[in-house]
Amino acid sequence: MFVFFFLVIVVIPNYVTESSHIPMLSGDNFSEWKEKILFTFGGMDVDLTLRVDEPPIPTELNRWERSNRLSLMLVLSHVNKRIRGSDPNCDKAANYMKAMEEQSVRSDKALGSTLMKKFSGMRFDNSKSVREHIMEMRDIAAQLKFLEV
Repeated sequence: MFVFFFLVIVVIPNYVTESSHIPMLSGDNFSEWKEKILFTFGGMDVDLTLRVDEPPIPTELNRWERSNRLSLMLVLSHVNKRIRGSDPNCDKAANYMKAMEEQSVRSDKALGSTLMKKFSGMRFDNSKSVREHIMEMRDIAAQLKFLEV
């Protein structure tokens, strides 16, 4: 009787394992998302598209295009669908990152304005305890401080 053993080796691409720690961009976590995206691009050695403009030399163009394609795929896979749909279709990862940053700044300004209105209009009305009211005010103040308002 013969016993056969098969050794199965599973190769998981680096971008799958390294991208697992990147949060989905939901609109209010842009700075954390961007930091982890850039770190992952550097680790995968596909940050060429963000560091260098598209080269006119054909030998470097293939490497740049690969970097751009992989970077764009990774970015799009970590952007919430409701946010992704509102952005223009960018064919370059660097342009897409700039568009996300601009949208984040607009979103932060709108959030800051909303929080200021809520904070300035808060009144204690006995519907909850004083402690809960103070904790809610402190939470809003912390969010405003984070947004540098």
